[in-house]
Amino acid sequence: MSANIPRPFAPAGLKPETLLVHGGTQRSQFGETSEAMFLTQGFVYDTMEAAEARFNGTDPGFIYSRFSNPTVAMFEQRIALLEGAQAARATASGMAAVTATMLGLVKAGDHVVSAKALFGSCRYIVEDLLPRFGVASTLVDGCSLEDWKAAIRPNTKVLFLESPTNPTLDIIDIAAVAEIARAAGAKLVVDNVLATPMLQSPLQLGADVVVYSATKHIDGQGRCLGGVILASEQIINDHIHNLLRQTGPAMSPFNAWVLLKGLETLSIRVERQGRTAEEIADFMARLPGVTRVLYPGRADHPQADLARRQMKGGGTMISFEIDGGKSGAFRFANRLRLIRISNNLGDAKSLVTHPATTTHQRLTAEARAELGISDGMLRLSIGLEHADEIRSGLEAAARA
Repeated sequence: MSANIPRPFAPAGLKPETLLVHGGTQRSQFGETSEAMFLTQGFVYDTMEAAEARFNGTDPGFIYSRFSNPTVAMFEQRIALLEGAQAARATASGMAAVTATMLGLVKAGDHVVSAKALFGSCRYIVEDLLPRFGVASTLVDGCSLEDWKAAIRPNTKVLFLESPTNPTLDIIDIAAVAEIARAAGAKLVVDNVLATPMLQSPLQLGADVVVYSATKHIDGQGRCLGGVILASEQIINDHIHNLLRQTGPAMSPFNAWVLLKGLETLSIRVERQGRTAEEIADFMARLPGVTRVLYPGRADHPQADLARRQMKGGGTMISFEIDGGKSGAFRFANRLRLIRISNNLGDAKSLVTHPATTTHQRLTAEARAELGISDGMLRLSIGLEHADEIRSGLEAAARA
């Protein structure tokens, strides 16, 4: 490490809650308590020889904030310590993280196998974008291991999934899919955004790459966009780093600072939101007009046993179906007052959305039906409000 870069705080053996507060911190000569915000585009050098050394890699200091930045580096180091990853690279958004990962791991002539149940933009990358550049893709039922195996081809390079899925909250067996990927000589990429690093550790289950939309729980307060890619040093160096450096989906230093502040309270928020979500899911199952409740922490979830083995909790998201299809779902959501309508999730405020007309509207009606996204389905992201207030608002909307 260059002599002018402070060594990040990264001791071994600390618990996640402590790492979320201290991990990766680099203090300047001023000894600030909070992480410093380096709002700079570039960096200066004492000599031309020093600049040359930075650019040829013999002095690994900072060059340009599109490549790396001290505040962004702190965020990367902290979340890598939390995730148990060798390396991390931050991006401008969650979709930038997904896109860069997929483009970095494949080339024309390769093949990708992906679960069908994906966030709408992720499915666009697999189903529409990659084939435009000569990368074939196959979509499978992510819960069927036989479907994963049957889709493998000699040129398969990447398997991609999210678990729990958005919005149907299916749970996919990450360890089993990782074995299939290894046997095929492919890499498994897991979008872990709904579980968060507090409830699920895909790398420990055998995944090769984990991606997050830091916009969601990691910020957790609706302030800024961000994404992050976590993997081994080899994968980051061979497939991700140069692509990010040359194409420019860089995280803003300001956003990195905001996300560092979000990480400090991540464990507290996810624990509290998850506890409330368990209560609300059980409550909603008794509400009039609610025909189905999907929550990984409930015994009636289709993959409840797998969820208990793979996750440390049921999470902060609930999906449910309202009698009366789209009009019934719209009437219900429009009557909510405390819970606001938004396509975001993982926020301190409880949010509700109608996936069929928002996050998954670009899919055909047949594709939505295949995934189980009905016109009566609503996705509820539980916030930090008191459970009694959330419960009373939902009951009022159901009984109105």
